[in-house]
Amino acid sequence: MSFFWGSWITILSLGCWLFIFGVLVWTLKSKPELEEDGTTGHEYDGIREYDKPLPKWWLVIFFGTLIWGLGYFVLFPSIQPNVWKGVTTVEVDGQQVPWTSANELNSQLQANNKVFTENFEQVILANAGASEATAVLAKLNELQAQRKDGEENQELQKQIDAQLALLAPYVDKLAADPEAQKIGNRLFLQNCALCHGTNAEGNLGYPNLTDNDWLYGGSADQILMTIHNGRVGAMPEWTKTLGESGVKAAAEYVMSISGNQNQETLDPAKVTQGKAMFEANCVACHGPDAKGMTAVGAPNLTDDIWLFGGDRKTIEETIRKGRAGVMPEWQTKLGNERVMLLAAYVRSLSQNQAQ
Repeated sequence: MSFFWGSWITILSLGCWLFIFGVLVWTLKSKPELEEDGTTGHEYDGIREYDKPLPKWWLVIFFGTLIWGLGYFVLFPSIQPNVWKGVTTVEVDGQQVPWTSANELNSQLQANNKVFTENFEQVILANAGASEATAVLAKLNELQAQRKDGEENQELQKQIDAQLALLAPYVDKLAADPEAQKIGNRLFLQNCALCHGTNAEGNLGYPNLTDNDWLYGGSADQILMTIHNGRVGAMPEWTKTLGESGVKAAAEYVMSISGNQNQETLDPAKVTQGKAMFEANCVACHGPDAKGMTAVGAPNLTDDIWLFGGDRKTIEETIRKGRAGVMPEWQTKLGNERVMLLAAYVRSLSQNQAQ
């Protein structure tokens, strides 16, 4: 907070307190001149005005609020917040720090997370027969603590990814545990349903998590990696490279190899032309057989599963303008334990679980 705004808050806070206190004291000390009958001499509509003292209970409450205000000034950073931090503290990262609303929130989140983590390690993992995962999680937390904000360390990231791979067998065990699935389902509804739907069957542009089709792979370690690190997918626009006629031809070929679910009439000449364009430009990502590559998140173009739609117009639009998708990383928000439970829940939903 700048000096100006700190001063502004201080002036308003102390000014209001002093004004209220002054008005109250002035009211108590000021005594109007009274008539012999004890009235002030004012009369309206037959009602005469007396000068009676304020009720003691009211004065006690009023002065009590003023005293409480002074206590607030001492306890919290309400007077020049950059200088006076107050005497109240909260525990954050194992240290006592001055109270702020942000520090209080972090303190409560850490306290709740501590309870959750202890329950996860002592109950959830134990019941699923995956207690050995605690050692891997400890190492993972140690590595993550070495990361610095805004700094990329590829070697450190490789070590973190290696620890994630070691968690995969325990994710499979959690996927078979009913209690773990209940918690995973709640986490999914709270964090993932907005994009993937409450039934996890996806929406336009967001993949279905209950089928046998995966952009980045459906094994436990691949799902864990996706949720933990996030994904950034990009289909480039091809108009400049292929031209409009090339876009239409490529779309015609894609329709032909995907089964043409909408039973649209295909142009054989365009299919032939599109095949040549596909082999020259698209195999690097989608593969020579057009079945996709999980390494880059390129989808299988030979099935009937579509992220944005499989009709001619939509396919042409995808090739013409490209597509972009972002799956955010969830480790920072949820922590490693909840990411494991989410990965286990998604793993259990997929028809690919037995592989």
